[in-house]
Amino acid sequence: MNNDLNNEYKGRVFLIYPPSPVMNREDRCQQPTDDLIVIPPLPPSDLMYLASIARQEGYEPRIKDYSLNNETLNDVIKDIEEFKPQYLLLNAATPTLKNDLGILTKIKGKFPEIITIAKGAHFNILAKEALETYTGLDIAIRGESELTFGEILSGKPLDEILGITYRVQNASKSDEDTVEILSTENRPFNNELDKLPYPARDLIDNNLYTRPDTGEIQGVIKVSRGCPFHCFFCLATPVSGAKVRYRSPENILGEIKECYEKYGIKNFIFWSDIFNLDKEWVRSLCHTIIDSGLKITFSTNSRADTADVETVKLMKKAGCKLVSIGIESGSQYMLDKMGKKITLKQIKKTVSLFKRTGIKVYAYYVLGLPWENEDTAYETIEFSKKLNTHFVSYYTATALCGTKFYDYVNEHKLGKLNYDMPYFYPSINTHHLSKERVFELHKYAVKSYYIRPRYILMMLLQLTSLAEFKNYFKAGLRILFRNKQH
Repeated sequence: MNNDLNNEYKGRVFLIYPPSPVMNREDRCQQPTDDLIVIPPLPPSDLMYLASIARQEGYEPRIKDYSLNNETLNDVIKDIEEFKPQYLLLNAATPTLKNDLGILTKIKGKFPEIITIAKGAHFNILAKEALETYTGLDIAIRGESELTFGEILSGKPLDEILGITYRVQNASKSDEDTVEILSTENRPFNNELDKLPYPARDLIDNNLYTRPDTGEIQGVIKVSRGCPFHCFFCLATPVSGAKVRYRSPENILGEIKECYEKYGIKNFIFWSDIFNLDKEWVRSLCHTIIDSGLKITFSTNSRADTADVETVKLMKKAGCKLVSIGIESGSQYMLDKMGKKITLKQIKKTVSLFKRTGIKVYAYYVLGLPWENEDTAYETIEFSKKLNTHFVSYYTATALCGTKFYDYVNEHKLGKLNYDMPYFYPSINTHHLSKERVFELHKYAVKSYYIRPRYILMMLLQLTSLAEFKNYFKAGLRILFRNKQH
């Protein structure tokens, strides 16, 4: 690459996922991918949006995910020396924060002229603390990042940009430099999602992100933001607000067409905090896809109390192959305590509806919330086996900052939070169980679910190709082996 800056650009912007463990780094969904079957590592959609914003502001962007190939800080340094960016933006996750921001400090020590920026849900609560601890971080973006990042690149004075916490060097009376950490007011949520540019997919290798069953390329399309339910352990509402903000079906179709025609992507995850809350919007989106004549597949999510026969059938016709449902527990007591606002009866009805319609179901459960005991844990495990969904993930409770769970842990002094293996090894003790016991229950749940003749027979009967069999077999071995290792 020619290091002389092209005259058409103001400068260069480097957008990275740091050399940390492979994680899905969506702000509300900060989880390692080793133990997930159906949700593989996802493309860095947030960075792709920001790259498109950078282009609008006249900058040349580059994106790199250093976690995918186990690259190191030395690889980052080498790329910075070659690319010579004016701005470096990093996605920082709470579980890997020490490593992520520690890397920024080392980069800043070697390249002091680079303006370093970090984004991530962590900064919504602890931005000031992060800048105080990690001296290599210049600016932390709080909240939705696209408009904020655009204003930073435009050269707007930092004290006029909403939603940032930043470092300022001031000269004191003794003529010694002092550092101030300042914060502006929060930025309101963006209600005009259609005005955002499409993600810059040309800056990544789309072939790296595939469907786990067929191995075909899979894209992520963010269709809405926000969730009104504010569950105890979830970041969706704190990160994206209680009002659901939708992109128009026409705008979404435009992105689908770009993926289809330009990149050959025909399989999608429709990413949302809650996909099927507004049935009219879901039906309109499905009709728009069907009327376009494009033959695509997609997976998405659903609550257990918002699905109806007409809408589910239309989703199937539009190409829906799988839905994920946050069931969370098989104990009504636990569902009520966590504020899930659903019943076991509703869960059974919804799962049955999707399965009858021919849409696979991926059920999420969480073990180890503060009120968990032996009885409620076993209720969940047995309930999950009776539902017999196509896939399950049993997460162990992880109290990320910004959730009600995080506040509860601090208020009730449930111990020092452990983020070493988020969603795999528990972050705290419950009122009744130790972290070690919760982890044993978690391992038992995984083993007892997947090694069942009824489950194995169901999956064998639904396989459509040898490739699908091989991919599921390898994924199953990975889960069971990881479970056994720990």
